[in-house]
Amino acid sequence: MSELNLITCIVQRGKADKVVKEAIGAGAEGATIFYARGTGIRQKLGFWGKIITPEKEVILIVTRKKETDTVFEAVIKSGKLDKAGQGFAFVHTIDKAVGFLNQN
Repeated sequence: MSELNLITCIVQRGKADKVVKEAIGAGAEGATIFYARGTGIRQKLGFWGKIITPEKEVILIVTRKKETDTVFEAVIKSGKLDKAGQGFAFVHTIDKAVGFLNQN
């Protein structure tokens, strides 16, 4: 089995399709998108927290280790994650997996 990573990215609702398109262009084979609801900072801000939309999209992208940095950079750029309040992304090492295409 190849060494794999999981890129997890959380973006504002409506932005996931663009992020996934760029990730695939950078070498990802695909992605899974699901909806979520954020909590935390919105409640701490009180009245001003009302302008923060709690609806989010979560993107899961499995990559080979050699492609991870390129795909991760594409996710950051397309999601504008280097700007505060745009989202969050991180990488996990996958210890075991089954079903990923081209695991050679």
